[in-house]
Amino acid sequence: MKNYQIVTLTINPSLDKSTHFTGLIAEQKMRCEKPRYDAGGGGINVSKAIAKLGGKSTCIFTSGGSSGEMLEELIVKENLESCVIKTKNWTRENFIAFENTSKAQYRFGFPGNEFYDDEKDRILQTIKELKTDYLVISGSLNEGLATNFYQRIAEIAKESNIKVIVDTSGEALQKVLETGVYLIKPNIGELAKLIGVERLELIEVEKAAKKLIEDKSAEIVVVSLGAEGAILVTKDETHLVKAPKVEKKSTVGAGDSMVGGMVWALSLNKSLKEVIQIGVCCGTAATMNEGTQLFKTEDVMRLLKEI
Repeated sequence: MKNYQIVTLTINPSLDKSTHFTGLIAEQKMRCEKPRYDAGGGGINVSKAIAKLGGKSTCIFTSGGSSGEMLEELIVKENLESCVIKTKNWTRENFIAFENTSKAQYRFGFPGNEFYDDEKDRILQTIKELKTDYLVISGSLNEGLATNFYQRIAEIAKESNIKVIVDTSGEALQKVLETGVYLIKPNIGELAKLIGVERLELIEVEKAAKKLIEDKSAEIVVVSLGAEGAILVTKDETHLVKAPKVEKKSTVGAGDSMVGGMVWALSLNKSLKEVIQIGVCCGTAATMNEGTQLFKTEDVMRLLKEI
């Protein structure tokens, strides 16, 4: 595995299949258009976003069965440097369907299959051997994995002075914060849960993020505000960036695009204001495309000029 400045980790990747159809009627056969296949999963999408911006990264991911083989082929077509951890159980598949008349999008996500003990050990050993500046841990955990698995990975990476960026949710995120990482990207609802309240108003977000920073849960907290944009908070800085207004076609991959844009900007030592601006523009640009296509680089550059 080459040593790039950025490494992404996807332990629960997916083979994403998307299609179009007309008319959603229960118990009737619906004719779908020819499907499109994409390599999916948080870290893989982050690596794809970095590549679109002209950067390089190594994506580490698990792969099993025929679906895993197809996933690997798609990664090769994307010209991404990768490190594959083979598994006995098959890689999961996800399904996205667009109804032509209503323009509605239906997303079906499946859980990842369980790992054997030796496969878990290989994942941890791979992290121990890493030499990189940034490690992006992104996506959900597989069935049967302990909720502290990401926490164990973060602990190993921090021992090597790697800056850990985490984009996950639920108890897995809670556990990671006990260790403390470089950057997290919760949405406003997740941030509320992290500080133990039912909900947060926009004016309360900065104070809530600073609480996590004071508790040494993260150095940088980026809170996604959906169509409203995002806010980046550190001990000393706060930057709110409104999302440019665009015609939204799909939200698939928008969060991963945002993370990809931010870590790419961080690797180039851009200011934190520029980091969040680039992140928001990448996430917004991703919503302009259907399926799991992420963003077009020219859209990102145009949106950056607008803001």
